[in-house]
Amino acid sequence: MWRCNPAAMNGMMFLVRSQWLLSRRALAAALIAGAGLLGGCTGANTIADHLPTALGGLPDGTPQRPTTAAAYPAVHDMPPPRPTTVLSDAEQTKLENDLVAARTRAAEAAKAAAAADKP
Repeated sequence: MWRCNPAAMNGMMFLVRSQWLLSRRALAAALIAGAGLLGGCTGANTIADHLPTALGGLPDGTPQRPTTAAAYPAVHDMPPPRPTTVLSDAEQTKLENDLVAARTRAAEAAKAAAAADKP
């Protein structure tokens, strides 16, 4: 007569459970990889361009996408040297005085406008 060995059954249950977890992880990895591959294939048109508005597509009256992609800025190129030199001390002092005078004129004009608005 055949008898069930509990230790052997625990071992089989462990194998079944570990295979199930492995298959779930493999499925999740495959879904993530597939989503990444499909996302890279969209090109200039996106899925939202073809979906109805009720399903999350673009609303009516949305302008068309540009046919050519915008150029990326050259982030590693150094700008050309500046044609002008640094301000001298006298030029910097004159510029600061001009800015203070402009700020004072703007504050006085704001006070005059506020006084004129009061009944």
